Amino acid sequence: MNPIAIRTASLGRRFGAVHALDDVTLEVPSGIIFGFLGPNGSGKTTTIRLLLGLLEATEGSAQVLGFDTRADAAAIRERTGALLEHCGLYERLTAGENLGLYGRFWRMPRADRRARTAELLSLLDLYDRRDEIVGGWSRGMKQQLAIARALYHRPSLVFLDEPTAGLDPLAAVALRDRLAHLAESEGITVFLTTHNLAEAERLCTLAGIVNKGRLLAVAPPAQLAAGSGLASIEIIGTGLTDAVVEMVAALPAVSSARRDGRALMVGLTSTGGTTQVITALATAGYQIETIRHTAGSLEDAFRALVEAQS
Repeated sequence: MNPIAIRTASLGRRFGAVHALDDVTLEVPSGIIFGFLGPNGSGKTTTIRLLLGLLEATEGSAQVLGFDTRADAAAIRERTGALLEHCGLYERLTAGENLGLYGRFWRMPRADRRARTAELLSLLDLYDRRDEIVGGWSRGMKQQLAIARALYHRPSLVFLDEPTAGLDPLAAVALRDRLAHLAESEGITVFLTTHNLAEAERLCTLAGIVNKGRLLAVAPPAQLAAGSGLASIEIIGTGLTDAVVEMVAALPAVSSARRDGRALMVGLTSTGGTTQVITALATAGYQIETIRHTAGSLEDAFRALVEAQS
């Protein structure tokens, strides 16, 4: 059994009358990618700042890598890496200079800095661009370099707060694949916050869902999805219009409906929903070619838990 990288007990943080985090008890095993999922303002970033010792808890306690966040915050930050809201790169420096400077902050010998810079840039397929000024890079490349910087001093645990936010789909997929590879090759624990639930479903061994400062569930993504009790159908045919999508979305057994090219993606709230949808589509003149059923998803579980709390 893996040792515990993060342990909290009734952790809470108030800002005046606002409870940003309330009674969070959590354990994150070492060596996994843990997804911390929630809407904006749910307490994700506050949790990271508490775990890094950048904020002090008003209730409860937390230990990170065996260190108490109140008494040993400096020791925690020495052993962890973090990418928070902004990448914080020096845009007038090259990629190699950015990483080398960070290594100097950590007082790494020159030979070690050179080796580590080459290692990480090679893993990210950025080595051939090591002498380029990063100010001209795309956002996705900058995010990759920022993750390399967070891993530079070989931390046991790294916090990544929305690393793919603002990236186009291709850049987000590339960064996600690099992250999974780095986590495995470096043998580290990753505490990841993201709004991209498909990303979390693919990457994470364990996921926690938080809303309004309270932890609603913690389980493997597949277990959360299976427990949602929901399912969805993908219908391909002809005659799909915005009016048809709106009509399907309004059906009692439907939780969501959207277009994806020629496909109509429908989330269901009951087992009889498929018949209801097919009947409505036939009445509207939609010509069905194929129907594919899928089990509930992490998105279904997330939506159900958050809506139940509202």
